[in-house]
Amino acid sequence: MEPDRFISLARRSVPTQERGAALLTVLLLVAILSVITAVALERLTLASRMTRNLVSADQGRAYLLAAEQAAGVQLGDMVKSRPDRTTLAGGWLGTPQILPLPGGEAVARVRDAGNCFNLNSVVSGGGMDGKMVARPEGIAQFSALMRLLGVDRLVADQIAVSTADWIDEDNVPGPGGAEDEYYSRIDPPYLTANNLIADPSELRVINGVSADVYQRVRPWICALPETALSPININTLLPDQAVLLAMLAPDKLPIERARQVLAQRPPDGYGSLNTFWAQPTLASLGLGPSGTEQTRLTSRWLEVALTVDLGGDQVDETVLYDAAQQPARLVRRVRGEGG
Repeated sequence: MEPDRFISLARRSVPTQERGAALLTVLLLVAILSVITAVALERLTLASRMTRNLVSADQGRAYLLAAEQAAGVQLGDMVKSRPDRTTLAGGWLGTPQILPLPGGEAVARVRDAGNCFNLNSVVSGGGMDGKMVARPEGIAQFSALMRLLGVDRLVADQIAVSTADWIDEDNVPGPGGAEDEYYSRIDPPYLTANNLIADPSELRVINGVSADVYQRVRPWICALPETALSPININTLLPDQAVLLAMLAPDKLPIERARQVLAQRPPDGYGSLNTFWAQPTLASLGLGPSGTEQTRLTSRWLEVALTVDLGGDQVDETVLYDAAQQPARLVRRVRGEGG
């Protein structure tokens, strides 16, 4: 039989429907293999990216540790160079300090962490001083701060007393406050900390603190690892932070007058608290020693926000230093989402 005739007969022997089914099967197999290949490549790419991110994060954290040590030394040197006062000289407050790194950079921003209301100052004692109990001066200051920020007096008093109840070691609520009996009735129930507040966000679970109140007070509060009244440094307190000065005499010192006092500060700061409080605007307030002695000329608590960027991969953290130590001692570290 001739070859051409044989091929012709073979083609005629395969039904058209079967040839279409075979072609469809081949196309289906190709599609499946394409999907499998695409998924495999995607997973390989994801695994490679995750591995790179892990390596980058580990390297970034190592750089953060090195930056922590360098920051502690520099802050200690800054405070030590001028032991009588800490001022804004040199533009260190809030200015980004950039350190080049292999494949990226580290950025540090410093703020005076004592220029805020210390939530833990609503109690006294603790540590070597004994049992923590409510402090009327701290409670009054916290309430005053909230009122200056537009919070109703009754709500402000309730929150301030409840904050003291949250920290103190007894189970007896103050006037308008709340202890375990109140929180145990909430769904889900919980108990008071009976310990120092570790982070300002803890305030959100305290009796009377709504989302609106928390948003109002959040920029002005902090949680220092001590119960001392807020150590306001009159040499670094910015005019925009005048509410913290007005807090010391809320019924006598309007925020705008406090802002004017801070705006008129000498370029080299004040060398004496007496000089500061002798100004006519402040002398007329008649504050007693408890108010004037709370202010400071130097800064003890300094906070550094650190960010390491390695080719778009970031790790960050916020570190609190005790600058009364030499070098400045790291007392708290809070890692960001990338850290």
